[in-house]
Amino acid sequence: MKTTLFLLTLLSVLIAQPVAAQFNIRISTGESLRQDTIDQVVYVVQYDMQDRSDTTETEAPNETALLEVGRKLSKFYSYTKYVCDSVLAADLANHASQEVINEHLGRYGKSRLSEQTFKRFPDGKVTTLDEVAGGISRLRCEEDDERPQWELSADTMRVLSFGCRKATCRFKGRNWTAWYTTDIASSEGPWKLCGLPGLILLAEDDEGHYRFECTGIEQCRAYRPILYAGKDYEPMSRKAYNKVHERYYADPVGFITGSMPNVKITIKDSQGNPTSNPKKLPYNPLERE
Repeated sequence: MKTTLFLLTLLSVLIAQPVAAQFNIRISTGESLRQDTIDQVVYVVQYDMQDRSDTTETEAPNETALLEVGRKLSKFYSYTKYVCDSVLAADLANHASQEVINEHLGRYGKSRLSEQTFKRFPDGKVTTLDEVAGGISRLRCEEDDERPQWELSADTMRVLSFGCRKATCRFKGRNWTAWYTTDIASSEGPWKLCGLPGLILLAEDDEGHYRFECTGIEQCRAYRPILYAGKDYEPMSRKAYNKVHERYYADPVGFITGSMPNVKITIKDSQGNPTSNPKKLPYNPLERE
């Protein structure tokens, strides 16, 4: 398999102290991930996602997420991350300088949603893929397909041009309100939210930490595959998956150097000056239980 050069501009994060820290890590070898076609896209649903994984922020940053609804399964992921990864790959192929790479990463936005969620894949399961520390650890968590237990309401509202009805549930440690439309014959929705008598166009938790609002729907007329690269990810249980994330957020530098002791990490403040190790990153995961 072809060996490639990966630049992992891992994080540009605001930690508890008012210091912006950036980790620029260059890995000299790596393998391109195998991708398998697992279904064909029927609908693509675009969501504006607000993510307050850092609860010290007064406003939740926005990014674009996509839900690919296939004939048998679905895939949910950050389009913002996809664009950044694609631009980064092109820059590396063209031997761009670090300055150019940083400028491009800043232009195309930063993603907080590193997970990809595959519902009903494999059959009867939900599979989550994640890249921790920008891909130093690639994790695959395969679980039973647990559906939210919704309470339906007669309340209505419009999202885009669609009439929607309200539903609420307690799911994975959060209280969710969703608005779904029966105009589209799909019981799908963003992330792991699903199981209503129509497509979920708007969903938010009651703490205002996470919000998904549909901004566009496209029915695919031409062939478009749903791709899966999870064969190259490390399989683990949900408990082990959560433990890896807890370790990383508690000590990101220690996590990276423990995994790759020969990697040099440069940490700078917002003025570009060297600063001390950040000991902990804000941790408020989408899935709590």
